[in-house]
Amino acid sequence: MPTLPSDPVLIGGAGVSPVSTVRNLGVLIDSDLGAVSHARLVVSRCFAALRQLRQLRRYVTDSCFRSLVIALVHSQLDYGNFFIVGSPAYRLRLLQSVLNAAARLIFRLRRFNHISDSLAVLHWLRVPEQIDFRLAVLVYRSLHGLAPPYLGVLRRVADLPSRRSL
Repeated sequence: MPTLPSDPVLIGGAGVSPVSTVRNLGVLIDSDLGAVSHARLVVSRCFAALRQLRQLRRYVTDSCFRSLVIALVHSQLDYGNFFIVGSPAYRLRLLQSVLNAAARLIFRLRRFNHISDSLAVLHWLRVPEQIDFRLAVLVYRSLHGLAPPYLGVLRRVADLPSRRSL
């Protein structure tokens, strides 16, 4: 497997050392594009938010608490999930554990209680299904001219005569 060079590269007379991870728009990108660092960061941030939210649980109403969990945890799981399309199942299980913990916190469930019914009541998809749904919505919007202009490439590709129907 090819790797990035570890020696500094001269750019404009200055030595620039390559790094293994970069951040772009809040998404960590690994040198191998494996999304390992991004998944770890999201999981650690979400669990930290859940620990803080657990302290507030008794002071707010159930609907307010649900809104807080969605705003602080669920939104972090959604952001940048296009980057983890095609990730291995074990990485998606890490993200799913965050979603399960959030649902358990909302409904005050114990660790070993079943979570499927709680996710259904919240209308939350599992992480792989969530990623597929977000990707499908993005493609639909791009094909129908509802996406931002920088995603117009998908629409131009879709107008080719050799395109098969979806």
